[in-house]
Amino acid sequence: MPRTGRPREFDRDKAVQAAMELFWEHGYEPTSLSQLKACMGGISSASFYAAFGSKEALFQEGLAKYLATHGQVMTPLHDPSLKPRDAVEQALRRSARMQSGQDHPLGCFVTLSTTNCSPENRHLRTLVEQERERNRTALADCIQRAVDCGDLRADTDTAGLATLLNTFLLGISLEARDGTAHGKLDAAASQLMRMWDALAEPKCVQTDEPRRRDHRR
Repeated sequence: MPRTGRPREFDRDKAVQAAMELFWEHGYEPTSLSQLKACMGGISSASFYAAFGSKEALFQEGLAKYLATHGQVMTPLHDPSLKPRDAVEQALRRSARMQSGQDHPLGCFVTLSTTNCSPENRHLRTLVEQERERNRTALADCIQRAVDCGDLRADTDTAGLATLLNTFLLGISLEARDGTAHGKLDAAASQLMRMWDALAEPKCVQTDEPRRRDHRR
C-alpha cells in the first residue's frame, strides 16, 4: 500500500524559511499554493494543509520567523539601555545592510509582503502595519528621550524627525529592489545622523577670548 502524508524528509523549519522568502519576494497574494508546495520539495496539498492549516497561517509563521531573525535589526530602537542616538544609528545602518543583503530577498518583509492585498486579506495587512507602527513608536520614543535628556534641542520637531527617519527605513526597500548598493544606503544613513547632530543641544565650550582681551591691555 503506498505511503501517504508528509515525506519522511520534510523539515518544517526549512519549509517555513522557504515560504517566508517567497512571501518576502512576491508578497502574500501573488505567492501561489503551487509555489509554496514546490519550495517545500513538492509536497502534496494534503501534506501542506496537515502541516500548516492554511496559507494564511503559514504567512503568519513566516512573519514571526522574519521578526525573530532578519527583523532583529530594529531591536536597538526598543533597547532603553542604549543612548538614543546610538539606538537610532544602529537601526538605520543595520536595516540598510540587511535589506540590501544578497543572501535573501531584497527589502523588508514587513514593508513589502502585504502592499497589494485585496479587501478580504486586509487583516493580514493590518498585522504587518501593527509591526511598522511598533517600530515607528519606538523611533519617536528614542527622539523624545533624546530631547528629555538634553541630547537634542528642546525645540526639536520630534514628530517631523521621527517621520523623516521612518520614511528612510521604509524607503530602503524600494531603493534596494532598484539596485541601490549598501554603500549608498549607508552614506544616506550618515547624512541623516549629521542632521541629528545639527539638532543637538549645544554644549558649553570654554574659550580663551577673555584672556586674549586681557593680553591686548
